[in-house]
Amino acid sequence: MTNTVISRVAFAVATFLPVMGFSAELDAPAGPVLLTVSGAIENSNTANGDAAFDREMLQALGAETIETTTIWTEGMQSFEGVSLQVLMDAVGATGSIMKATAINDYSVEIPAEDWVENGPIVAYSNNGEEMSVRDKGPLWVVYPYDSSPNYQTEVIYSRSIWQLDRITVE
Repeated sequence: MTNTVISRVAFAVATFLPVMGFSAELDAPAGPVLLTVSGAIENSNTANGDAAFDREMLQALGAETIETTTIWTEGMQSFEGVSLQVLMDAVGATGSIMKATAINDYSVEIPAEDWVENGPIVAYSNNGEEMSVRDKGPLWVVYPYDSSPNYQTEVIYSRSIWQLDRITVE
């Protein structure tokens, strides 16, 4: 094999194994921590066994975009963030429910059935801009509301927590 092929294989392994849940440790955040995941997880990066993420770490997990309307905003919105499924895979979540908690301690429960491909994301930008605390940021769990009537229910709307800063997997 050429050095280029070997480099590409090494890059692919380093990039995708942590996302697939095979990494025992995550890199430490270099910037301000936006999200801490704790509880029933296998992969951590803190002394107490939590997984702490800064913006760059969340972005490195792979960005997904959801184009949708919401009941809280006007007109079509474009949200970018990490898939809830990918995030839970990255931390090696072993539980069946997550307790998502906002900066003001408001919390909701999101079952593992929602951690699916083409499901909700932990959005870190809205219409190409970082979200401030005043604008429901810095993180907001957003479902693809317009993609299915199943995502247009009071239960789903109640799980769409904004100002998210911590998740406990149970």
